Amino acid sequence: MIQFRHQQRSVWEGLFAEEVAELWEPWMRVVDELLEDEALVDGVYEAQGRRHGQSRTSGRPQTPAEVTLRMLILKHVRNWSYETLEREVRANVVYRSFCRIGTEKVPDAKTLVRLGQVIGPETIAELHGRIVALAQKQGVIRGRKMRVDTTVVESNIHYPTDSGLLNDGTRVLTRMMKQIEQKVGGLKRKVRDRKRSVRKRVIAIAHGLRHKGTEGELQRKQEYRKLLRLTRQILNDSRRVLQEVEALPARRRRDVSGLASVWKPWQIKCVGWCDKPKHEYSPA
Repeated sequence: MIQFRHQQRSVWEGLFAEEVAELWEPWMRVVDELLEDEALVDGVYEAQGRRHGQSRTSGRPQTPAEVTLRMLILKHVRNWSYETLEREVRANVVYRSFCRIGTEKVPDAKTLVRLGQVIGPETIAELHGRIVALAQKQGVIRGRKMRVDTTVVESNIHYPTDSGLLNDGTRVLTRMMKQIEQKVGGLKRKVRDRKRSVRKRVIAIAHGLRHKGTEGELQRKQEYRKLLRLTRQILNDSRRVLQEVEALPARRRRDVSGLASVWKPWQIKCVGWCDKPKHEYSPA
């Protein structure tokens, strides 16, 4: 069975809440006013009601919608886990007062996890939108800037050898040619995929490092010549595809104009690598 909030507090609880309210942090006072909006509590109440067919009328009492909403807000603000949220609210009278729990039992972490799953991302997104709208209306925020939370993962990059850079450039050019071919519905000549041949040459150059002396140097030079020949072939293909794109009607050319503009810098890079003097090439 679901309820909007806990039953009316006793006189002693009311007096105690007034004393505790003086210890609230400033953000709590602002958020408390925003959370008085009935539409926010109604949204959580409706989400809890979808848990089972008769959740609103039968079964043991669930955590009230108002308490659920405020505890999830507190978790988000403090960036706590559900276990930490349960522990902190149970031990802190200020958090109990903010969450409208009073002397009632604090829901445990497992219950909070299930409530979070029941409410779901769609309802939470609606609640966030409603809170932002109320904050703008009451002048709490101006809404001129938006902060986006992102996750950055540390990762290693491969050492920028000439063979590796040529491999990267030819891979990007081939991928873009295939994308253009697909978007325009086919070209006069089908795009040839030489990525596998390029990759074999790069691996052979790396293996050539195991052989020291004249033999290893000759092997690397031979593989570099093959790699450069393949790169020039891919460059010629890319120039041909660009010429076909420029000759297309305006409507079809508009669909691939973005790809072509991103593509040209990669052509310039590959041309630069192909034209470097032989003595400037890295050993792999």
